[in-house]
Amino acid sequence: MIRSYLWDRKVLIVTYLLGMALASAMFALDKLRYEKEADAGLVYYFVEVAAFLLVVGLTVDYLRQRRYYKQLHEAIAGGSELKASMVVTAGVTTEQIAVQRLLAAQYGAYLTDLSQYRRQQEQHNHFVLQWVHHMKTPVSVIDLLVQEALQEGGSAQADSDRLQSIREEAGRMTRGLDMMLHTARLDKMEFDLHLRSIPLQETARRVINAHKQLCIRHSIFPKIEGEAVVETDEKWLTFILNQLIGNAIKYSKRKPGSKKLIVRIEQEKDLSSVRLLVIDEGIGIEAHDLPRIFDPFFTGENGRAVEESTGMGLYLAKQVCGRLGHELDVESEAGIGTTVTVKFQPEGIHLLR
Repeated sequence: MIRSYLWDRKVLIVTYLLGMALASAMFALDKLRYEKEADAGLVYYFVEVAAFLLVVGLTVDYLRQRRYYKQLHEAIAGGSELKASMVVTAGVTTEQIAVQRLLAAQYGAYLTDLSQYRRQQEQHNHFVLQWVHHMKTPVSVIDLLVQEALQEGGSAQADSDRLQSIREEAGRMTRGLDMMLHTARLDKMEFDLHLRSIPLQETARRVINAHKQLCIRHSIFPKIEGEAVVETDEKWLTFILNQLIGNAIKYSKRKPGSKKLIVRIEQEKDLSSVRLLVIDEGIGIEAHDLPRIFDPFFTGENGRAVEESTGMGLYLAKQVCGRLGHELDVESEAGIGTTVTVKFQPEGIHLLR
């Protein structure tokens, strides 16, 4: 701090020293001219007095401004906080006081803009939630009508196929709306949690049953292996499994022939954790795309070939797992298949973020 103070006044110090040197030179010339009358000790006395006055002046000025410099360094050290105008308040010079006023004005403008942004964000989230709820009603009606038509039977196979296609599209709309709904709720996830012990195999079975029509149509044979109970939020766990199983079906249906979809539940021998693996025999993920699959809106080569890919499914699943204290990892080989692993740790759920 002292070094910075002296460096800022280097021009003043150099000017003062040059003045001392000039005065000393004048004394020396005067001594040469009037050798008998000039007092040589006067030069040394002048230099000592001038240096002493310089040190005293700088010391007094530094002590006067030390509190300001201390506050300034504290504000810089806490650079992630936007409260510098509340920390730096000990300005002495006109320039320092002007800087304080500027910081206060900037902070006030920032708070105003932030308040407006938050209001807009709240309005946007409210609109999204309302829109999703309004859209879910007609989707449910469409699905109900299709079910009734399929139960009544049609005179032609084409009508049945058409109705089945409509039902699949309605399912896609429902899943898309659910994704938007959970995206809007993600920032306030802590207000929408209900933690309890969940049988993994039952939740996985319900999610697979919700996708059974797609599995049948695309010759995908799901299977659940193992069972375990974990502590988590059932609704958010269902959302995660919907994303993982939905992705497995989406990228498996493009391969011809029958494919397996295995949901494997493994309990560690020491009971320290539980792993849930979603294993598919789909088209897999290219090696160069793997590091970015959890980035928002990243679709990769496979996503560009599938029109319904949004690049948000794995991102949201990763975010939800992280906030629930679970771990999410993906292993894949192009053309062979993909394995997604969710790891549940007993202490993880108590570290909610």
